[in-house]
Amino acid sequence: MTGILLELDLTRGVLETAPSSPLAAFRARHLPTVRELVVGLRKAARDEQVAGLVAHVGGPPLSLAQVQELRAAVAGFRAAGKRAVAWTESFGEVGGGTVPYYLASAFDEIWVQPSGELGITGVSVQATFVRGALDKAGVIPQFGKRREYKTAVDTFTEKEMTGPAREMASRLAESSYEQIVAGIAEGRELTAEQVRELVDRAPLGAEAAREAGLVDRLGYRSAVYDELEKRLGETTPLLVERYQRRGARTLHDALDNLPWPPKPVVAVIRVTGGITVGRNSGGGPLGGPRTGSDTVTAALRAAADDEKVKAVVLRIDSPGGSYVASDAIRFEVLRLRATGKPVIASMGSVAASGGYFVAMPAEVIVAQPGTITGSIGVLSGKGVVRDALGRIGITQQAVSEGENARMYSAQEEFSPAQWERLEETLDRIYTDFVAKAADDRGLAVDALEALARGRVWTGADAHERGLVDELGGFEQALQIACSRAGLDRDEIALATVPSRSFLDRLRPPTSTDDLAVTTQPLSVDGVTTSVLTALGLPPAGVLSMPLTWKIG
Repeated sequence: MTGILLELDLTRGVLETAPSSPLAAFRARHLPTVRELVVGLRKAARDEQVAGLVAHVGGPPLSLAQVQELRAAVAGFRAAGKRAVAWTESFGEVGGGTVPYYLASAFDEIWVQPSGELGITGVSVQATFVRGALDKAGVIPQFGKRREYKTAVDTFTEKEMTGPAREMASRLAESSYEQIVAGIAEGRELTAEQVRELVDRAPLGAEAAREAGLVDRLGYRSAVYDELEKRLGETTPLLVERYQRRGARTLHDALDNLPWPPKPVVAVIRVTGGITVGRNSGGGPLGGPRTGSDTVTAALRAAADDEKVKAVVLRIDSPGGSYVASDAIRFEVLRLRATGKPVIASMGSVAASGGYFVAMPAEVIVAQPGTITGSIGVLSGKGVVRDALGRIGITQQAVSEGENARMYSAQEEFSPAQWERLEETLDRIYTDFVAKAADDRGLAVDALEALARGRVWTGADAHERGLVDELGGFEQALQIACSRAGLDRDEIALATVPSRSFLDRLRPPTSTDDLAVTTQPLSVDGVTTSVLTALGLPPAGVLSMPLTWKIG
């Protein structure tokens, strides 16, 4: 029997979680999730038939946190004595190769096509501003925020970075760069100073990169596979996600998959995308999933009531959204913890604003060093489009009763009294956010306030300041959940909640909690939300972080 050569193809991109809407699921039908790849590599490390791993690096950019999750999985694979090789045509043809190369540096060996280059040019944090366009269109932006680092509204109210925004962006870039430099230095056996010097010389041609010790071999794909065949013998290539999805192959696997005797369950509950009131939705045609508070709170109640569930991992990959939805989820997390079951928060690429709000009551918060988190702040407002629509011949009239019936109308500016009420609302929500965060994190309100003010942190910086407890990925969070519940990691069943079979989905719901775990077929996606906000319609929620931050 020939061995298996695992293939990790990152040129297609990866998903945080499988899409729930039929359209999005069809579009992403062959894309693996980060979790699938990590589990597959963990499984392969123990499989004697797996001879090695070859990864094709490139394609759609992965977040820094996703790369760190994969780097840890590759390190575990190598620790089992198995060889891992990364190859690519080029680490960015015109820049943009820093994060992909950071991933490749976790492998034993790096190959680059002779005509390729190393575009490891560093890290930048980019923000987009549309205020100039709004002025030309005749849209009047009226937004309030708490506090100076809550830069989501700056997209619409400013033409460039404010002082606090630039300070925050500079530290985000600096922290991300520190992590990348440290990882490359360790992987390539260089000093941090040497790595920084090489980055400042980039982009480098393939041969120059080899001479500098950043690349091991130059060659095309066929050369990589021919060399692996010489080293490993005859093997059968198999994608990591396909390997992970295969059924039991050994007696140990078969026994492990038997439903009896029953195993203690660790439930995984996901908060992915924007946080809204109501049920989970599959997102619109341009965007990803959105998390509804009804769905998550029902799942948390189910976990609390199920005797088989011994612990919960709350996996969060969300920039936030609705304040009341986030608060409802937080309440149920605390209620679940009151049963004695540990709840561990695992942060993905981003868990900020409302995403942090739902994480902060967890017993332990785990984040990658590159996770974007924090953003403890509030925003609200509208864009007045009356003049903009008037320029193209569109007018609106309304008859209303009540002094503030038209307060959030996109046709009228806030009156002084209405603006005062908006400011009062922002103060109330911000005070509540800070107080609850301080209580959940065991910090004095003044100490938490200094870390809040809408500021976004990397996971590494958040960890230093007590906003995050541990650095690591999902597997680290799962290990902690098992330890807190007195469980053996290898003797548990992992269950995603809510999870409904095909037949269950066909049956009519019998209760509101049963209804809550169904998925709404469609919702407005993040891109459309930005456009609607610019047109004066309500934003995704007062606990949202900047939609336009781009790190890379």
